[in-house]
Amino acid sequence: MLILLLLGGCGGEDEGAARLAKYQQALARALGQPEPERNPPENIGAFPDRNERLREVAETRESLLNVYALRECRITSLIAARNNQLGRVAPPSQRWIYELELWRRLHACWHGDIPGTLAEPDRERLEQLLRTKTEQLPKVSWNSLFDSDEWVRHFSRASSPLAPGDSRGIEAQFDALAWLHQATLNQFNPDWHPESATLEGHLKSLQRRPLTAELLRALLLAEQRLVEATELLTSSLARNDTCQALAASPQELHRRLTDTPAHEWLDQLETLSTRWLAAIDQLLASHITPPDAVAEYLQRWLSLENPEAPLPALRQARREHRQHWHALVEQCS
Repeated sequence: MLILLLLGGCGGEDEGAARLAKYQQALARALGQPEPERNPPENIGAFPDRNERLREVAETRESLLNVYALRECRITSLIAARNNQLGRVAPPSQRWIYELELWRRLHACWHGDIPGTLAEPDRERLEQLLRTKTEQLPKVSWNSLFDSDEWVRHFSRASSPLAPGDSRGIEAQFDALAWLHQATLNQFNPDWHPESATLEGHLKSLQRRPLTAELLRALLLAEQRLVEATELLTSSLARNDTCQALAASPQELHRRLTDTPAHEWLDQLETLSTRWLAAIDQLLASHITPPDAVAEYLQRWLSLENPEAPLPALRQARREHRQHWHALVEQCS
C-alpha cells in the first residue's frame, strides 16, 4: 500500500508533463512525423539573497530616562517587550506588529493632549521619534514580508511544476495575499486593527506549498513543450507533401487535437497564473520601491508584460501555435 501511495503521489506531479507529451505524440502521428525531442525546461531563477532584498532600518536608541519621560504615551512596556530576549528573536512578522503598534501609540500621543504637558526637549523628542517611526514603518513592512521564511520558500527552486487538478490550499493563499495587501494599505490607518494571530494564520497558509515556484515551473514546462509542438507544424508546412501526409483533414485534426486534456490544462494554467501573479503584483505595488535585485527578479520571473517572463512567454507560444495551425488549415484547404 505504501508503494502504491508513493507512486500515486509522484504521478500527480508529472500529469501536466504527461498531458503535453501525449499532445505532441498525437500531433506527430497526425502530421506523419516522428515525435520531437523533449528538452528539459530551464529552472526558475534564484531568489535574491537576504542582503539584496531587505531595506536597512537603523536601530532607534533612547536612554531609559528619555523613554520614561514619554511614559504617558504608553510606550515603555512595549519597548521593554521588544528589548527582552524573546523580542530580540521575534520573527519578521512580529517585528512589524511591534513597529505598527509603536507607531500608533506615538501617533495617538502626538495628536492628543499629552504634548502640551511635556517639557520642550521631551516634546521635540516625541515629534522626532514619531517622524522616525513613520519613515521606517514601510521599510519594516517590506522586510517583514521579504525576510519571512514563508515568503522566501514560495520561490524555492527545489519545487515541482504545479499538477493539473492540484488545488490544495490555493484559495487560502489568495486570501493571504489579499489580507497582506490590505495590511500594507492600512498600516497608517489608526482605525484598522490587525490581529497577530490572523497574520500568522495567513503566513502559515503561504507556507503550506511554494505556489509561485510551482506555477513558474509549470509555465516553463508548458512553453517548452508547446514550442516543440509548434516546430512539428513548422516542419510540416515546409514540406511539399504536407497535405497528403495528414491523417485527416486539417480542420478535423485541429478540432480533434485542440480538444484535449493538454489544451484544457494550458487554459487552466494560464488563467490561474494570471490571477496569482496579478495578486502578487497588487501586493508588491502597495509596498515601497523594491531593491534593485528584487525589481530585476520580479521583472524577469513575475512580470505580466515582460515577453521573457514565463507567463507572457507561454501566451506568445500559444499564439504562435495557433497561427501555425491556421496556416496549415489554409495551406491544405
